[in-house]
Amino acid sequence: MSEQRDYRDTVFLPKTDFPMKAGLPQKEPGILARWEADGMYQRLREARAGREQFILHDGPPYANGDMHIGHALNHILKDMVVRTQTLLGKDAPYVPGWDCHGLPIEWKVEEQYRKKKKNKDEVPAKEFRAECRAYAQQWVDTQREQLKRLGVCGNWDKPYLTMDFAAEATIVAELLKFAESGQLYRGAKPVMWSPVEKTALAEAEVEYEDITSTQVDVAFEIVESPIPELVGAHAVIWTTTPWTIPVNQALAYGPEVEYHHYRAHDGRRFLIAVDLLEAFFARTGLGPVAEDIEGDVVLSEYALGTYRGADLAGTVARHPMHHLGGFFAEPRPLLAGDFVTTDSGTGLVHMAPDHGEDDFDLCKARGIGPKFVVEADGRYREDWLWLPRTDERSASVIHPKFNAPEGPVCEDLRAAGALLAASADYQHSYPHSWRSKAKVIYRCTPQWFVPMDKPIDRDTPRCAAEAEIRAAQGDGETLRQTALRAIAETRFVPDKGRNRIGSMVESRPDWVLSRQRAWGVPITLFVSRATGQYLRDPEVNARIIAAIREGGVDAWDEENAQALLGERYDLADFERVTDILDVWFDSGSTHAFVLESGRWPELTRPAGYTGPPADLYLEGSDQHRGWFQSSLLESCATRGRAPYKAVLTHGFTMDAKGMKMSKSLGNTISPLDVMRDYGADIIRLWALSVDYTEDHRIGPEILKGVADQYRKLRNTFRYMLGALADFDEAERLPVAEMPELERYMLVLLGQLDATLRQAVDAFDFNTYVRALTDFCNEDLSAFYFDIRKDCLYCDAPGDPRRRAYRSALDTLFHALIRYAAPVLVYTGEEVWGTRYPEGGSVHLLEWPAVPMTEADLAKWAQLRSLREKVNEAIEPLRREKVIGSGLEAQVAVPAAAVPPGTANAALAELFITSTVSCSEEGAMEVTPTEHHKCGRCWRHLPDVAEDGALCARCDDALVQAEAAQ
Repeated sequence: MSEQRDYRDTVFLPKTDFPMKAGLPQKEPGILARWEADGMYQRLREARAGREQFILHDGPPYANGDMHIGHALNHILKDMVVRTQTLLGKDAPYVPGWDCHGLPIEWKVEEQYRKKKKNKDEVPAKEFRAECRAYAQQWVDTQREQLKRLGVCGNWDKPYLTMDFAAEATIVAELLKFAESGQLYRGAKPVMWSPVEKTALAEAEVEYEDITSTQVDVAFEIVESPIPELVGAHAVIWTTTPWTIPVNQALAYGPEVEYHHYRAHDGRRFLIAVDLLEAFFARTGLGPVAEDIEGDVVLSEYALGTYRGADLAGTVARHPMHHLGGFFAEPRPLLAGDFVTTDSGTGLVHMAPDHGEDDFDLCKARGIGPKFVVEADGRYREDWLWLPRTDERSASVIHPKFNAPEGPVCEDLRAAGALLAASADYQHSYPHSWRSKAKVIYRCTPQWFVPMDKPIDRDTPRCAAEAEIRAAQGDGETLRQTALRAIAETRFVPDKGRNRIGSMVESRPDWVLSRQRAWGVPITLFVSRATGQYLRDPEVNARIIAAIREGGVDAWDEENAQALLGERYDLADFERVTDILDVWFDSGSTHAFVLESGRWPELTRPAGYTGPPADLYLEGSDQHRGWFQSSLLESCATRGRAPYKAVLTHGFTMDAKGMKMSKSLGNTISPLDVMRDYGADIIRLWALSVDYTEDHRIGPEILKGVADQYRKLRNTFRYMLGALADFDEAERLPVAEMPELERYMLVLLGQLDATLRQAVDAFDFNTYVRALTDFCNEDLSAFYFDIRKDCLYCDAPGDPRRRAYRSALDTLFHALIRYAAPVLVYTGEEVWGTRYPEGGSVHLLEWPAVPMTEADLAKWAQLRSLREKVNEAIEPLRREKVIGSGLEAQVAVPAAAVPPGTANAALAELFITSTVSCSEEGAMEVTPTEHHKCGRCWRHLPDVAEDGALCARCDDALVQAEAAQ
């Protein structure tokens, strides 16, 4: 045998400078810097000017603390929405924003004060607010750089901040629309109150934790009743908040509940719900006799009477502390309450209108009002008749010792002979402030409210441009009705969000707008001292708005008050309200100053547009009770419609075990760490791969899996870049002239295109990423590239088959790089720039136009299935080293498994084997080939005379190459 020649230099191997190793943490900052230098956001606006708009309105995160994994997921989803809509050719701007007022920031500044042993209340208000403003700005700047590093494209040079003077003025203007239309009132209602933070809290600012409380049974002596035998008996209540007993003003019974009046073994008589007797005996030991009593004995022999709750109407008891006189000596009526159940307790409920919603409503209907005896810090008023007398007694009512069985309330009840049982062992869920983590209480205080069920006055001007919309709604619609109608007209993704926010709006109480803090937008109202009504004067309101726009919230102070009122009014006749607005009102008004003010031209709708200003709001599912709802209510009250066409919600990120992330558990994953170790594209790929509509997971092993997924995608593009080296239009082959395999791949590309378009419309990014990666891994890398690599390496450059392959690859490349760019924003730019160094940014491109062609999909499904079976049959011979690869195998396949008209040579190419024959016997057989190996393409073929010689195809390719040279 003659000496073999080395033909490696004649093989057309892929050539590319695109590295296999990504090095994202090192490369991404440089790409980001280039985008900033090129003004990428503005270039996008210019490229899409005049196109159909798609406006996603950014919900403002609080400006405190580093970006966490929830921020990362949320902003990646927003960026994916904006980028895919932009890819579709729409003008999809993105203006990021921050919530800068409110308790989260004020609390952090107070923490700094406490560390310095300073008292916030001793610092001038303007100085304190200035520190809050500086603190917020610091974190705005920090978070802005972190979010930019994620690859989020937006107007980072001009974000919206709720603390900007123009924003504060707009928030005030929105508030005054409520005032001018009569949609504000000041009233006293129990609201959730944080004694630690000394302010009312919104429901969205409360979280529930399991705690163990003191439970007490307390006897109220009946002094008057239409049932004479009840006089002298004791109505027994049960509660887990002993501290509310000193503010008791009535008792409630269930009208349909059955009650027993019985004599206990100590001689006292008690009134208890029948269904709760046994539990009461167990807690107190106050059965009818000393020994255990079971069943009917209690109900018959020892019962003094049985009554329906409705029979108790007109019954009056006295407070256990009646000996203190005054308030405590007043009668405590028994009132019918539909909310009273026999789930627990005694079937009788003590009513403290200062500290319970049901209590307040029931007592108010009977003319019984709150006493306002608990101060903002949770301590009793110093002039209150019942006042704890020791240090322990003077603690806040949320202090465990205050409510303990040995605490001041129980101690006084015990001394009065009214404490029947007390034990610190009751486990239940209880509301806490999600900032301070301290327990909250219901506290009745004067607050400003927006009524949910008062008909809106359609005749009162609110906004001139809205006259037509208001007229279409009809008179007499309440805010609740308007909001529920708007919910029905809104698209929710996932759809279950509609029921969630709908049920919340359906049952929510009036909106509490006021907070008793310093850092926020003031409730800019003057209240008449003579009438108690707030001033509704458009000229005064205009001066207030102008002053806030000029000087921010500091303009609302006593020094400017007379100037704001003007010459027509005397400040001495008015009270200047000093409460601030609930921060949810701030964020609920962002649609007004971000989308409607004209400060961001890219967000301005064309003249004549009357629909919601935002196409989409996108936040976590907790915002159904937060930003989604406050925005809905604000817009419905002032514009008669929702501010959004669609609402998308995502779940929460858990650790790898499905547990909530917590610093104390040490299971948090920082996106900053992920970007440092893996790069931003990895965290983006993770965020867009999970089913974000539900709670989802992240962890080290999950991230490793995502990194592997990324490497496969990267290698797909690397192969394509190499395979397309030096490709130009002269080489392109028309689709109609391509082999069937190429046409089949282009049909699959068309199917992928349709799937991705549908996923974009549904905001289904999990499906988007999965379809894209499956196509790259299964249809391209494992199938098409595998089959056609021989053609790429060994066919002559001018061979129609090779030209068809490279032409199809070019079409695939241009489609796939566009599909992948919104997901892998940095890698997409790197890939595009590698092939087209002067081609601008991949992110300026539009959705690809996929060529239309046809293929026999059923046939190809059959061939791919057969290919898998052939590979399975070859594998044992490779494992046992009978053959080195499939190229050394000759295969016989059942003729029935082969689509009609398929040539054996085409099958050998498809299976990447030496030869294929069809057998009528119905069995598959794999044996080592007897043919020699071509020295250039390494295929074992009949026309190779000896190992190392050339097959006819390779011989012809070399002749053509020499001729070309």
